[in-house]
Amino acid sequence: MEGECSKMRIYEATIADLDGLASVFNNYRMFYRQDSDLEGAKVFLRNRIERKESVIFVAVEDDEYIGFTQLYPSFSSNSMKELWILNDLFVQAAKRGAGTGKKLLEAAKEYALENGAKGVKLQTEIDNLSAQRLYAENGYLRDNRYFHYELTF
Repeated sequence: MEGECSKMRIYEATIADLDGLASVFNNYRMFYRQDSDLEGAKVFLRNRIERKESVIFVAVEDDEYIGFTQLYPSFSSNSMKELWILNDLFVQAAKRGAGTGKKLLEAAKEYALENGAKGVKLQTEIDNLSAQRLYAENGYLRDNRYFHYELTF
């Protein structure tokens, strides 16, 4: 269409996406106050993809990687079904507000539904109000039934 500036694509990442994905992943980690480690990001993501330990969707616009989400498999003993943990969702700061996060959430939901999962779980920082708003607007409900605990080493 004439006048159309860009076209965003959301798709499941493969090894071919490693360099572009690693750059966005590195920015994500720095957003959460981690030191920059692009090579470490590449190794980490390569392992997840090659070992099929996670499912990663990328958002690419005009050949630029602008966001991603990463799902890890888990299970619900009560329902005896698969459950996906949406562990990471990130959109580059300059690209926020254009619906990329929503589209990444939709891709994750569609993937979970297609694979017969019970649902998708996620967590976010208490002060990340924009993420909380995004999740609520997309049907995610805040868990008021359970406390979550962590043992950190």
